[in-house]
Formats: sequence, C-alpha cells, structure tokens
Amino acid sequence: MSTSSPKRRIAIVHDWLPVYGGAERVLEQMLQVYPEADVFSLIDALNAENRKFLKGRPVKTSFVQRLPGGKKYYRHCFPIMPLAIEQFDFSGYDLVISSSYAFAKGIITGPRQLHLCYCHSPIRYAWDLQTQYLKESKLDRGLKSWLVRGLLHMIRVWDHRTAAGVDAFMANSRFIARRIEKVYRRDAEVVYPPVSVERFEVREDKEDFYMVASRLVPYKRIDLVIEAFNAMPEKKLVVIGDGPELPKLQKLAGPNVQVMGWQANEVMRDHLQRAKGFVFGGEEDFGIILLEAQACGTPVIAYGRGGALETVVENETGLFFDEQSVESLRNAVTEFESRSWNAHVCRKHSEQFSARHFRESFQHFVEGEWSRFNEASARVTSHGADGSRGWRQESPVQELAGATV
Repeated sequence: MSTSSPKRRIAIVHDWLPVYGGAERVLEQMLQVYPEADVFSLIDALNAENRKFLKGRPVKTSFVQRLPGGKKYYRHCFPIMPLAIEQFDFSGYDLVISSSYAFAKGIITGPRQLHLCYCHSPIRYAWDLQTQYLKESKLDRGLKSWLVRGLLHMIRVWDHRTAAGVDAFMANSRFIARRIEKVYRRDAEVVYPPVSVERFEVREDKEDFYMVASRLVPYKRIDLVIEAFNAMPEKKLVVIGDGPELPKLQKLAGPNVQVMGWQANEVMRDHLQRAKGFVFGGEEDFGIILLEAQACGTPVIAYGRGGALETVVENETGLFFDEQSVESLRNAVTEFESRSWNAHVCRKHSEQFSARHFRESFQHFVEGEWSRFNEASARVTSHGADGSRGWRQESPVQELAGATV
C-alpha cells in the first residue's frame, strides 16, 4: 500500500528495537504504507523471530550499537542518546517520519525536508513521571540522585528544543496530545495506533482466571495487580511479559499468581481468549493490549487514567478503578464479578482501532502535510534559466507586485 512518488525518498526513524512490542507494531504498519522507506534506529537487538515484520529490511543504527554492551544495556546510555540520534545523516531524504517515545524526534533535518513525528509520548521519566521514576529506581536521595536529576534536566532542555525541528505532530491518543501541548506547546493530531484485531477470535466460554500482560517495567504497576490478587487467594492471576521487574515480581507472587515471563504470541493469544478478565494497573498512554483483550471478547479492569479512558467503554467493555491501591483494585474485581459481560460487544468496540484504520488515518495525515509542505515550498522557490532550483524569500512588496528575482 503506497501512493508515494518513486522520486520521493523516505526515512522512518524509531527509538530502538529490542523487542517486538506496541511501538514496533506501529512501525510495522508505517512500513506497510511506505514500504520503500529506509529504517533507522539507535540500536537493533531484535532476534530472528521478532524481526520478521521488517521483511528483510536492513536497519541503520547509531554508534550506541557498536559500544560494548550497547545493545543489551542501551537504557543506561540515555545521557548520550541525544548525541547519538543527531549523528544520523538525512540529507538525502525528502520526507522523514520519526516514531518517538524518547529520542527519535531529535533528528536533524533541513528546510527542504519535511519532518513528521508520530509521538507515543514525550520522554516520560524526564517530564511528569520524573518523581515516580526516581523513587522506583531508588534515586530520590543522595549524591547519585542529584547527578541523575541534573542529567534529566539537560534531557528536558534538549527535548523541548528539538520539538521545534518537527514540522507536525501526530499523537497516539488524546491523552498524549494533551501531554504534547503541555510539554512542547504544540498541537498534535490524534492517530490511534493499530490493533491487529484480525489476529484474535472471540471466545465466550471464559475460564476462571484473570490475566495481565505487559512489559515488566515499574510504571506498568504489575506489582499492584499481584499484591491485590495476593489479598484474594481464591482468585487466580496469570502474568505474562518480560522486563527488568521480572525477578521482583516472581518473588512477590503468591500461590494463586502465576508469573510466566515471556511467552510466544500463540500462548499470549490463547490466554487472552480464555481469561475471564484482563487487569491493568498502570497509567497507560494508549494501551494496545487492552484492545487486544477486548478483541478476544475479554472485558477489562483498568486504572481510570490515561489512554484507558479512550480504549475501554465503562460498564460495557470493562470497569475502572479510581486509585492505584490494593483496596481500590479489589473493590473493582468484586464489582466486575457482580456483572455479566458480552464478549461480542467487547469485540465490536475493538474493531474501531484496526490496523486498516490506522494505515488510512496515518497516510491521510502524512500526504496532507506533504502537500502543504510542497505548496509552501513553491512560494519560496524559483527556477533559474538553466533549470536549477534555488531558494528565495519574497518581500511583501515583491509578492504584491508579482515581482520575480
């Protein structure tokens, strides 16, 4: 699927490629719209199975890839990521699209290039989640804390400055559009990320267990979900996912909680279809997994903040709990079990967020901005007698008089 001119060179820049997660699914659909695009990423650590969505495309990486341990410990390299992303050379491209939840939007482009950013979020741990990040990392006190705070301050300055290099923003939810306006003072058009609903089938006969699946990082609050189910030993919980929190969560889990770690897509899909409910305790930017659960006919219990408010229909496809506390979540589970849920209503709601809808909305935005960019360029571009292309800016007097230079 592509309507782009063969003469137009396109690059798509992704933050990093460690696993095939939600952001990578967005990248996959972008590449379906623009299959001729070159792919750039700070690091590429995808294994053979997870990189299939690239369909053999090479990935151009930064110097972080070549550092000792760079691919494995890339998250610890955040102080040098701004420098790394700025070293990519896009001088040969006409259109550059950054898929950014950290540093990708900080690329350097020139006035003859259009830079569009699909923003999953401004850098969470540098902005409104800084306090939470420092506490969870045990960096809220001491000399090391002040060093990290200083680094995060520099990241914020850089992040705000580089927003000026983006010609137009897309946001993955209204929640993130508000965050972009707050942090960058820029408007953003909401283009909901793709949910591959066609990969899932509705199952009405649910089994007696709940499920949570996520990247196991602190802000996802999987610990809260486990603690709540530890306090309800008669109810079963299955946890699927991998990440730095895995050892901690395995120790935290009670006898009624099974922490399975990473699982193949088939296992994930099977559990999503069989679970009586999907539980999520974090404040998510959008929450693709919440819609994947609904695509299986599985209703959701979610913390009532962030993107969940846009992906779950309260009292129809799920329930919200108001506080990130064990008591609030337990009360929500009790309320959830007092109701009956329609699997097909959940499925129908999820279909509004299909991959096809994303591709259409994404392409409509990109091509609209490309047309506006070329119209604006035409007003400041003139052709010499030899056919060469030059740049000029007409003064108001010249423009009114129709003068040419």
